[in-house]
Formats: sequence, structure tokens, C-alpha cells
Amino acid sequence: MATTIDAEVADDAACAPRPWHAQAPAEVCAALETGIDGLDRAEARRRLHVWGANQLPAAARIHPLARFLAQFNNALIYFLLAAAAAAAVLGHLVDGVVIVIVVLINAIVGFIQEGKAEQALDSIRDMIAPHAVVVRDGERHIIDAREIVPGDVVAVEAGDKVPADIRLLRARGLSADEAVLTGESVPADKREDAVAEKAPLGDRFSMLHSGTLVTTGQGFGIAVATGARTEIGRISSLIGNVQTLVTPLLAQINDFGRRFTWYVSGAAVALLVFAMLFRGYGWVDALMVVVALSVGVVPEGLPAVITITLAIGVRRMAARNAVVRRLPAVETLGATSVICSDKTGTLTKNEMTACRVITARSVSMISGSGYAPEGAATAPGGAAAPPDDVRDQLVRAALLCNDARLVERDGRWSVLGDPMEGALVALAAKAGLHPEAERETWPRIDELPFDAQHRFMATLHDDPRGGRRIFVKGAPERVLAMCAEQAEAGATGPVDPASWQRCIDLAAAEGERVLGFAVKVVGAETERLTFETTETGLTFLGIVGFIDPPREEAIAAVAQCRAAGIAVKMITGDHAGTAVAIARQLAIADAPKAMQGAELDAVGDDDLQRVVDGVSVFSRTTPEHKLRIVRALQANGHIVAMTGDGVNDAPALKQADVGIAMGRKGTEAAKEAAQMVLLDDNFASIVAAVHEGRTVYDNIRKVIGWTLPTNGGEALCIVVAIILGLALPMTPVQILWINMILTVTLGLVLAFEPAEPNVMGRPPRKRRAPILSRLLVWRIVLVSVLFMLGVFGIFHYALATGQSEATARTMVVNTLVVMETFYLFNIRYLHMTSFSLVGAMGTPAVLGAVAAVIVAQLAFTYAPFMHGMFGSAPVAFADGLLIVAIGFLTMVVLELEKIIMRRMAPATAAAA
Repeated sequence: MATTIDAEVADDAACAPRPWHAQAPAEVCAALETGIDGLDRAEARRRLHVWGANQLPAAARIHPLARFLAQFNNALIYFLLAAAAAAAVLGHLVDGVVIVIVVLINAIVGFIQEGKAEQALDSIRDMIAPHAVVVRDGERHIIDAREIVPGDVVAVEAGDKVPADIRLLRARGLSADEAVLTGESVPADKREDAVAEKAPLGDRFSMLHSGTLVTTGQGFGIAVATGARTEIGRISSLIGNVQTLVTPLLAQINDFGRRFTWYVSGAAVALLVFAMLFRGYGWVDALMVVVALSVGVVPEGLPAVITITLAIGVRRMAARNAVVRRLPAVETLGATSVICSDKTGTLTKNEMTACRVITARSVSMISGSGYAPEGAATAPGGAAAPPDDVRDQLVRAALLCNDARLVERDGRWSVLGDPMEGALVALAAKAGLHPEAERETWPRIDELPFDAQHRFMATLHDDPRGGRRIFVKGAPERVLAMCAEQAEAGATGPVDPASWQRCIDLAAAEGERVLGFAVKVVGAETERLTFETTETGLTFLGIVGFIDPPREEAIAAVAQCRAAGIAVKMITGDHAGTAVAIARQLAIADAPKAMQGAELDAVGDDDLQRVVDGVSVFSRTTPEHKLRIVRALQANGHIVAMTGDGVNDAPALKQADVGIAMGRKGTEAAKEAAQMVLLDDNFASIVAAVHEGRTVYDNIRKVIGWTLPTNGGEALCIVVAIILGLALPMTPVQILWINMILTVTLGLVLAFEPAEPNVMGRPPRKRRAPILSRLLVWRIVLVSVLFMLGVFGIFHYALATGQSEATARTMVVNTLVVMETFYLFNIRYLHMTSFSLVGAMGTPAVLGAVAAVIVAQLAFTYAPFMHGMFGSAPVAFADGLLIVAIGFLTMVVLELEKIIMRRMAPATAAAA
């Protein structure tokens, strides 16, 4: 028993988090009590029992019923349900049922949309490789990857998904695509040498990380972390710890609902007591009036209309390649003030391009981008590049010392193999070489694969002109050190390392990655390549600069963002020089300022909050860095949209107000953590989505701006009549009629409004901007007073001209409906006058709703069966014209008010 306990204590010490990448292989083997022959089977079983399966823990699940019931946890919903119950008790079943249906629809939509977020952790969990090759008892075995334990010796080769975090013991030509963790646009070369303890994740060349993909070579090493203790496991825990934020609109609606509920409840009780004590109402009559008034004043259709407005925005965004997973994200995107974007594959093509060729004789710029073999060499000034036989030799060397292939599918070119080698094949095609024909003409005899220790690749070929040639490519400093001469026009000369270093620095300053190329002529008797025969006596041909070019449409999209007052910040795992160069090409800022991950580690949260707004590029970042950046921006009051495609982006995607994942190249983990997915991986689609989001928010403001004043006008009429002891201008049942007929017609149509002109010319609204701005409060008061004046004016006019009380109340109902209809045309345009051809015509939705209201009011006024149900009576044609005139006059007054307010306080009017 004691032995087992001691073993488990030793396991705890051995597998505690430590910088495995900085320890020598012998130290790692000693710490994990393993060796080149691996663990024995009994020890592997014991460790599996102690440490558990190599899989990520399942996320805690919320019961579907609890998640559904949570949709009703809102003060406004409580009040609506209470009003529905009261209406039903008093015999008004239709209105009660309508309220309940609205509440249920809202809850069902929220339940379906928000429930998908639970799949985020499952998507990361599925990234663990299903099988792996391990060495146990000195023999190789293929096992379920879930059975790997710390201390296992794991073998990998090109095409494998890494099953655990592995400290390499041996690496031969090994490279891994770690974009999902680091954001690096090219595979990382791996070697067994220890690296600095504080090396960032992307520079830990002695490690392979779970969930990444081996692209070239072979290797094996010790599993040092499994399951939740891997880098992917740590990211999974970060996602689990991120609290999903309530969107600004929902937070404001919830706060408004709570306040409104208390105000209406208090006012209803006070009015009930006043009517009974001071105006002689019986309690049943008083209660009926108060309930009808409460149902009329509460905007019960508001949640449904907001949901419909958001759903329409979702449909419009889908047509522009943006799929929204959570409805509120539509509105939030329109309020975005900062977009934090990954570089690789989002702002750039994620397709390496050879853009510059430098020889001793010339500098040539290469046009075209990506892997499409389309482009040509030009001089730096733009003129056609002069002939250069050395450049021709370099391009042929780049093609032959190369294992990549280009393929075309549906008009899109992609690479099979290393991205930089693919770019070299495209370069050769642009130079007029046919890759397959050249490879047949210059058959390969032998090769030295790229090795991280030697930092070059070499191939031996038959020369069709006689003899054989060795072509070499690799790190330019390494290749230069192997050369005694450099190729010049028709001859060779002594190599000039200082001059070449200046060329290398120039390319690096432009954000380019650089490869050097050399050639060596050997005799036909040379059959094999060795490092000893290859490392000396070469002739340097020149260098090629590569860049992952920015998307052309992303440049225009960034410009639109800046014009709309939206800051764009690049957050990438790439090197600072590369990132800043891309940022300059995108014009993210006039002078992009960069901060590296190491600097972020040295800055506290408070200091980061002070400097984050001034930084445009964050490089060499980890998932924790991205979380801190997003949180710092949110603490500064920004509404943050975060784009990304890798597992390393998932925590920040969830933390952001709007997480935007790439649909084509994005991992499932990123998609499930995000609120929106771009089908075309195009940054320009984000700008289109922002445009739609702003339109949605404008329409929500219009809905609120129409609903609250009209409801307020109806309520004010009844309250004033009771307080002053006047005859009620409308009966309770007539109040409910107005509420019902307008809610399902005019109350919905503003959700379908198109964007106003220059919607992207306004700055984003502030995170803490109130839903009831001062201008909106003023508008509620003004419209309510105008409606009250119109109601009492027409009521007393009808009585004064000898009309019956039933006719007078019918005229009041029609007046309210007409005034609300004209007010609808006024509110359709917040930033321009409604007295225009466009404003007067209306959309099909508006015209259809108005037609439905006219038909309903004609039935209310002239249909005998309606007279019995609602106490209405026919109205003379002349009185009908008077009612329409009152509605038109109301619109004129409100249009004048709109002009005056805009001139007096344009900023206030724009923010209303």
C-alpha cells in the first residue's frame, strides 16, 4: 500500500507543469522514469489508472428544461404574464392568449439559438487523435490515443495528428502545422535541442503539441502531458471559465423591463385606489380600467418584435456570407467599436507567395498572389524586369529542390506539401517553366531532406547538358556560410556576405520570410549526397522573399471600418516584423504600433488597459494574451468583435461581445465558441455584417421609438380623464382593441425597414449608451401630449356637435389609430426627413400593414357585429376627413420637431 502511495506521489511530482521544452532529453526521461524502450505494460496501466484517459473532460451540462425556463427569467416577461392572467380572469381571453403566445415564441427562439453554444468543448475534445504509435517493452504498438500516459514514447510522421504533448527525443526533417495553437502561417521546424525556458509557444521547437498536424519528416519523443494537462486541454479550461456576456441590448432591455415593471405596477395601484376613493368607481370597474390600461401601456409585443427584427437581420447577413448562431449578436455587431482580427487566413490569404527575387545582378518583384501560377517579374519601379540568367538558375533550383505540387480544383489553386515550397512552384510557373516537364528533364538522383539542425535541404540531379548538379535551399545565413562564390552575369565572383545581409534585412523589414539558394556542379560519378560533401564549395544564387499577402478586399474593408469609427487590431502568433508589415499594407493605422507577447507578460492588467487602445498589432500571442486584450478593451468601454479560426482563438471568441469564426479554414472549436461564422472567411463580410447590424439596431430603436410614445399617449388619455373626473374617452375594451390591432400590424413593420443612407458614416454607439436616451424620453413626452390633445379635442368636438357618446368614442379610437399611423411614417427615418418621395411611399411591409389597419378600422366603425362587441358607432365622412387631417398635422409637427432638434443638438439627435 505504501509503495502505491509513494508511486502516486512521484507521479504528481513528475507530471506537474514544468518547462519540458527547456530540459535536456536525459532530464525528461529521468523525471518521467522512462527511456528509449518506453514503459512496460504494467506501468502503463498503472499510470492510466492514476492520470486517467488522454481525453478532455466533459463539460457540465445544463438540463434542457432548466435552460428553457431560464428564458422566462425577465421582469418584463413576468409583468406580461401577470397582465395576461388578469385579462383572462376579466374575460378578455383573446388579448391574454396573444400575450402568452408572444412570450412563448421569444422563449423558444432563445432556447434553440443559445443551446448550440454547449458544443464548443465537444469540438475541442474531438481533436484528440484516435490512434497513436507508442513504444512499450521495446516494441512498437498501435493503441487508442486515449490510452497514452505521461512517459510513453510516441512515434509520429508526416500526416499524423499529434496525440499528446511530446518532448522530442529525435527529429528528422520534422515540421508541424501549429496554426491552431500559435496562428503561425507556416509549419514550425522541430528539433530535439532544448530551448529557452521563457520561449513563447511558437518557438518551443523541441515540443509537439496535442491536436497539431505533422507536415513533414519523422520523429519520436516522450509524452509529457495528456488530456486536460496539454496545451489544448488548458485552452479548453479557459473556454470553460469564460463567462458568456449579456449583450448590450439585452442588458438594457432587461434593465428597462425591471424599472418599467415597478413604475407601471406602482402607478396601477395608485390609480386603482384613486379611482375607487376619489372618483366613485366600483372595484370591478376600476380594476377593469386599470388592467386594460396596464395591458395597453406595457409593450408586450416589444420582445417579439425585437426577436423578429434580429431574425430578419440574420437572414440578411446569411445572404452576405455571415451565419449568425445567436440572435443578439446581430445587434451587438452593429455597435462594435473594435474588431480584433487574427492575421493568418483572415486578413491574409494564408497562401505563401514568392514576392521578391534578389540576385547579385538584379532585384525582381513578382506579381500575383497565392498559388495561382499567374504573374510576372518586374523591376522595383514597375517596369519589365531585365533579363537575368542568374535569376533563371535560381528559379530552376527552387523548383527542383522542392517536394510540393500544385493542384487546381474548381478554379482554386492549392498546394500539396509545404506552403513555401508551393510558392516556389508557382514562382517557376510564372517564369515560364513547366514544373513536371522540368522535373523529368532534371531527374532527381538523391536528396537530403530539410533538417532543423542543418537548416537546409539539398537535392542531386542529372544535368541534361552533362554531369550532375546539387541544388540547395535553406536559411539564407546558413546557405551563405556554405558558399565560397556567388553567381554573377555569365561568371562567378567572391561572395559578399555583408551585401547579402543588407538584402536579407530589407526583405525582413517588409515582413517577408527569406530563403537562400545555391548550386554546385559535380561529376556524373556522384551517386549519393552527404552533409560533408554538400556543406562546402557551393555557388550562391540569391534569395527569395515570401509573404502571406493581405486579401485585396480586406484592405477596402479595413478602410470602411476606420471610416465608420471602428478600430481594427491585429492579434497574431506571427513575428512582429511580419505582422507590422501586413498592418501597414492594410492601413490598419497611420503608424501601426506593435506589442509582443513577452511585453504583454510584463504588463499588468491596469497598465494594459491604459495602453491597449494605442496598439494596433499584438504579435507572438498566446490564448491568455488574447483573452487579456479583449477584456482590457471591454474594460475601456468598447464593444469588441473577435475574429479567428484556430483553437487558440476559441477562448477570446467566447469572451468577446461578438465572436466571429472562419467557416472554411476555421476549426470546429472556433465555430462553436463564436456567435457568428463567416462562410467565405472574408474580412470584408464582417463589414457587410456590421452594416446589417447597424441597420438592425436602427430598426430596434424605431420599434421602441414608435411603441413607447403610442402606448404612452393611450395611457395618458385615461389617466388624465380619471384624475380630472372626466368621462373616459375610450372604454377598456376599446383600449384593448387598439392594442391588439396595432401590435400585430404597425408594431411589426419597422422590423423590415432597409438601411438609412450613410449608415456606415456614423461612429459606433457607446457600450453604456442608455436605451432611453434623452431625446427618446422627450419624444415619448411630446408624442403622448400630442395624442392626448388630439383625443380630448376630437372627443369634446364630437359631443359639442351633438354626436352620441358611442360615436364620440369611435372617433377617438379612429383618431388614435390615424395619429399612430402617421407617426409611423415619421419615425421611419431617424437621420433624415420623412417628407420625401422615399419616405412617403413606404416599404411593401408598411403599406400592407396600413392597408390591414384601414380594413380593420372600417370594420370597427361600420360593421354591426363590431358595434355590439366594442360599443362603436358609424362616423360621418366629413368627420373621417377631420380625423385624417389631425393625423397629418401630428406628422407635420413631429417633422418640424425633428428638424429643430437636429439643428439644436445634432450629436444628441444622432445618438437618440
